[in-house]
Amino acid sequence: MHLSPSIYASSDSTALKVLNKSKEAFKYCKDNGLNIDYCLLIDMSVHSGKYRLFVYDFKTDSIISSGLCSHGCCNSDWGSDWTKNRPNFSDVPESHCSSLGKYKIGFCGYSNWGININYQLHGLDATNANAFSRLIVLHSWEMVPDTELYPDGTPEGWGCPAVSNNQMKFIDELIRKSDTPLLLWIYK
Repeated sequence: MHLSPSIYASSDSTALKVLNKSKEAFKYCKDNGLNIDYCLLIDMSVHSGKYRLFVYDFKTDSIISSGLCSHGCCNSDWGSDWTKNRPNFSDVPESHCSSLGKYKIGFCGYSNWGININYQLHGLDATNANAFSRLIVLHSWEMVPDTELYPDGTPEGWGCPAVSNNQMKFIDELIRKSDTPLLLWIYK
Protein backbone atom coordinates (compact mmCIF):
# COMPACT_ATOMS: atom_id res chain seq x y z
CA MET A 1 0.00 0.00 0.00
CA HIS A 2 1.27 3.43 -0.87
CA LEU A 3 0.32 6.25 1.45
CA SER A 4 0.67 9.67 -0.08
CA PRO A 5 -0.31 13.07 1.24
CA SER A 6 0.04 14.50 -2.26
CA ILE A 7 -2.13 14.40 -5.37
CA TYR A 8 1.06 13.67 -7.31
CA ALA A 9 1.13 10.03 -6.19
CA SER A 10 1.13 8.90 -9.81
CA SER A 11 1.65 10.30 -13.30
CA ASP A 12 0.56 13.86 -13.98
CA SER A 13 -2.29 12.79 -16.28
CA THR A 14 -3.61 10.31 -13.71
CA ALA A 15 -3.27 12.91 -10.95
CA LEU A 16 -5.17 15.47 -13.01
CA LYS A 17 -7.91 12.93 -13.74
CA VAL A 18 -8.18 12.05 -10.02
CA LEU A 19 -8.40 15.73 -9.14
CA ASN A 20 -11.16 16.31 -11.71
CA LYS A 21 -13.08 13.17 -10.64
CA SER A 22 -12.79 14.20 -6.98
CA LYS A 23 -14.56 17.50 -7.73
CA GLU A 24 -17.39 15.64 -9.48
CA ALA A 25 -17.46 13.03 -6.71
CA PHE A 26 -17.77 15.63 -3.95
CA LYS A 27 -20.74 17.28 -5.66
CA TYR A 28 -22.35 13.87 -6.25
CA CYS A 29 -21.83 12.85 -2.62
CA LYS A 30 -23.21 16.13 -1.33
CA ASP A 31 -26.26 15.97 -3.61
CA ASN A 32 -26.99 12.30 -2.81
CA GLY A 33 -26.39 12.05 0.94
CA LEU A 34 -23.12 10.11 0.72
CA ASN A 35 -20.00 10.66 2.83
CA ILE A 36 -18.44 14.07 2.17
CA ASP A 37 -15.15 13.27 3.92
CA TYR A 38 -13.75 10.47 1.72
CA CYS A 39 -14.36 8.53 -1.47
CA LEU A 40 -12.65 5.73 -3.39
CA LEU A 41 -11.67 6.39 -7.00
CA ILE A 42 -10.50 3.60 -9.31
CA ASP A 43 -9.01 4.61 -12.67
CA MET A 44 -9.25 1.57 -14.95
CA SER A 45 -7.31 3.37 -17.70
CA VAL A 46 -4.20 2.82 -15.57
CA HIS A 47 -2.28 -0.46 -16.10
CA SER A 48 -3.35 -2.97 -13.43
CA GLY A 49 0.25 -3.37 -12.23
CA LYS A 50 0.33 0.29 -11.16
CA TYR A 51 -1.49 2.13 -8.41
CA ARG A 52 -4.97 2.93 -9.69
CA LEU A 53 -7.13 2.91 -6.56
CA PHE A 54 -7.07 6.23 -4.75
CA VAL A 55 -8.59 7.03 -1.37
CA TYR A 56 -9.45 10.69 -1.65
CA ASP A 57 -9.84 13.03 1.32
CA PHE A 58 -12.26 15.83 0.44
CA LYS A 59 -11.27 17.88 3.52
CA THR A 60 -7.58 18.06 2.59
CA ASP A 61 -8.25 17.84 -1.17
CA SER A 62 -5.66 15.08 -1.52
CA ILE A 63 -5.01 11.40 -2.03
CA ILE A 64 -4.36 9.81 1.35
CA SER A 65 -3.75 6.28 0.06
CA SER A 66 -3.20 4.61 -3.28
CA GLY A 67 -2.88 0.98 -4.23
CA LEU A 68 -3.37 -1.78 -6.72
CA CYS A 69 -6.85 -2.96 -7.66
CA SER A 70 -7.87 -5.97 -9.70
CA HIS A 71 -10.54 -6.05 -12.38
CA GLY A 72 -12.67 -8.81 -13.84
CA CYS A 73 -11.19 -11.39 -16.19
CA CYS A 74 -14.32 -11.55 -18.42
CA ASN A 75 -13.47 -14.27 -20.97
CA SER A 76 -9.81 -14.58 -19.91
CA ASP A 77 -8.53 -17.08 -17.38
CA TRP A 78 -9.24 -16.31 -13.71
CA GLY A 79 -6.03 -15.22 -11.94
CA SER A 80 -4.30 -14.20 -15.18
CA ASP A 81 -3.22 -10.68 -16.11
CA TRP A 82 -3.99 -10.90 -19.82
CA THR A 83 -6.07 -7.70 -19.88
CA LYS A 84 -3.77 -5.72 -17.56
CA ASN A 85 -3.73 -2.67 -19.83
CA ARG A 86 -7.04 -3.15 -21.65
CA PRO A 87 -9.83 -4.44 -19.39
CA ASN A 88 -13.28 -5.10 -20.78
CA PHE A 89 -16.41 -4.06 -18.90
CA SER A 90 -19.91 -5.45 -18.64
CA ASP A 91 -22.81 -5.47 -16.19
CA VAL A 92 -24.21 -8.73 -17.56
CA PRO A 93 -24.64 -11.49 -14.96
CA GLU A 94 -22.00 -14.26 -15.14
CA SER A 95 -19.81 -12.10 -17.43
CA HIS A 96 -17.01 -12.05 -14.82
CA CYS A 97 -16.32 -8.46 -15.92
CA SER A 98 -16.01 -5.34 -13.83
CA SER A 99 -18.53 -2.55 -14.38
CA LEU A 100 -17.81 1.13 -14.73
CA GLY A 101 -19.78 3.68 -12.71
CA LYS A 102 -20.53 5.01 -9.27
CA TYR A 103 -21.28 2.66 -6.37
CA LYS A 104 -22.59 3.16 -2.87
CA ILE A 105 -20.56 1.06 -0.44
CA GLY A 106 -23.04 -0.96 1.60
CA PHE A 107 -22.97 -3.40 4.48
CA CYS A 108 -19.96 -5.40 5.60
CA GLY A 109 -20.10 -9.16 5.14
CA TYR A 110 -17.92 -12.24 5.34
CA SER A 111 -15.47 -12.96 2.54
CA ASN A 112 -13.62 -16.15 1.72
CA TRP A 113 -10.82 -13.96 0.37
CA GLY A 114 -8.21 -11.79 2.02
CA ILE A 115 -8.94 -10.54 5.52
CA ASN A 116 -12.40 -12.19 5.40
CA ILE A 117 -14.50 -9.05 5.04
CA ASN A 118 -16.24 -7.57 2.06
CA TYR A 119 -18.51 -4.64 1.39
CA GLN A 120 -21.65 -4.83 -0.73
CA LEU A 121 -21.60 -2.54 -3.75
CA HIS A 122 -24.80 -0.94 -4.98
CA GLY A 123 -24.53 0.29 -8.56
CA LEU A 124 -25.83 3.83 -9.00
CA ASP A 125 -25.55 4.08 -12.80
CA ALA A 126 -27.04 2.24 -15.77
CA THR A 127 -23.58 0.74 -16.42
CA ASN A 128 -23.49 -1.04 -13.03
CA ALA A 129 -27.15 -1.42 -12.03
CA ASN A 130 -26.77 -5.21 -11.65
CA ALA A 131 -23.77 -5.04 -9.28
CA PHE A 132 -25.69 -6.05 -6.15
CA SER A 133 -27.47 -8.98 -7.81
CA ARG A 134 -24.17 -10.04 -9.45
CA LEU A 135 -22.62 -10.18 -5.94
CA ILE A 136 -19.98 -7.60 -6.86
CA VAL A 137 -18.27 -6.59 -3.61
CA LEU A 138 -15.17 -4.71 -2.48
CA HIS A 139 -12.76 -7.19 -0.86
CA SER A 140 -9.11 -7.95 -0.34
CA TRP A 141 -7.26 -10.79 -2.05
CA GLU A 142 -3.97 -12.39 -1.10
CA MET A 143 -2.92 -12.31 -4.77
CA VAL A 144 -2.99 -8.49 -4.82
CA PRO A 145 0.31 -7.15 -3.48
CA ASP A 146 0.93 -3.89 -1.65
CA THR A 147 3.43 -2.56 -4.18
CA GLU A 148 3.35 -1.96 -7.91
CA LEU A 149 4.34 -4.90 -10.08
CA TYR A 150 4.43 -3.29 -13.53
CA PRO A 151 5.03 -4.55 -16.24
CA ASP A 152 3.11 -7.49 -14.77
CA GLY A 153 -0.53 -6.89 -13.90
CA THR A 154 -2.69 -7.57 -10.90
CA PRO A 155 -4.36 -11.01 -11.13
CA GLU A 156 -7.87 -10.78 -12.54
CA GLY A 157 -10.93 -12.05 -10.70
CA TRP A 158 -14.63 -12.34 -11.43
CA GLY A 159 -15.54 -8.67 -11.53
CA CYS A 160 -15.04 -7.43 -7.98
CA PRO A 161 -12.60 -4.65 -7.23
CA ALA A 162 -10.08 -6.48 -5.05
CA VAL A 163 -7.25 -4.80 -3.17
CA SER A 164 -4.35 -5.91 -0.98
CA ASN A 165 -5.02 -7.04 2.57
CA ASN A 166 -3.26 -3.96 4.00
CA GLN A 167 -5.16 -1.60 1.70
CA MET A 168 -8.43 -3.22 2.79
CA LYS A 169 -7.55 -2.76 6.47
CA PHE A 170 -7.06 0.96 5.82
CA ILE A 171 -10.30 1.27 3.80
CA ASP A 172 -12.25 -0.81 6.33
CA GLU A 173 -11.25 1.57 9.11
CA LEU A 174 -12.53 4.58 7.12
CA ILE A 175 -15.81 2.87 6.28
CA ARG A 176 -16.44 1.74 9.86
CA LYS A 177 -15.88 5.28 11.20
CA SER A 178 -18.35 6.79 8.75
CA ASP A 179 -21.98 7.53 9.60
CA THR A 180 -22.88 7.74 5.90
CA PRO A 181 -22.03 5.42 3.00
CA LEU A 182 -18.90 6.13 0.98
CA LEU A 183 -18.82 6.49 -2.79
CA LEU A 184 -16.67 4.14 -4.86
CA TRP A 185 -16.30 5.29 -8.46
CA ILE A 186 -14.81 3.05 -11.16
CA TYR A 187 -14.00 4.96 -14.35
CA LYS A 188 -11.60 5.00 -17.26
